[in-house]
Amino acid sequence: MSRKIQLPPNAFLKVCPSRGVLARVGQKWTVLTMVALQDAPMRFGDIRRRLEGVSQKMLTQTLRAMERDGLIERHVYDERPLRVEYALSPLARTLLPLVIALKTWAEDSLKVIEANNRAFDRKFAA
Repeated sequence: MSRKIQLPPNAFLKVCPSRGVLARVGQKWTVLTMVALQDAPMRFGDIRRRLEGVSQKMLTQTLRAMERDGLIERHVYDERPLRVEYALSPLARTLLPLVIALKTWAEDSLKVIEANNRAFDRKFAA
């Protein structure tokens, strides 16, 4: 009988499942969906309109993955027509400040990063 050794999470290790968590929560649509839902629950169409450029398929996949991970809660209301809303879970609320900071940093750093890209490209274009 072999016993599996349980190591503490360490994302630097290739075998650590926390790498998968980082990959999922670091995805562009996951980050933007969380920020979109920060103030109130939203319906699918409202989220899609807020996230310009996301396809219906990608948003569906993102919401399902987030629900599976426990980052969002999906509420179905028995109304005519049927109404479905998505809200951040308590777990997602613990991640939200980091995600908002990441989005803000990306927006604030855009001009510097674009300048760095141009300088790099000029340096290696010759």
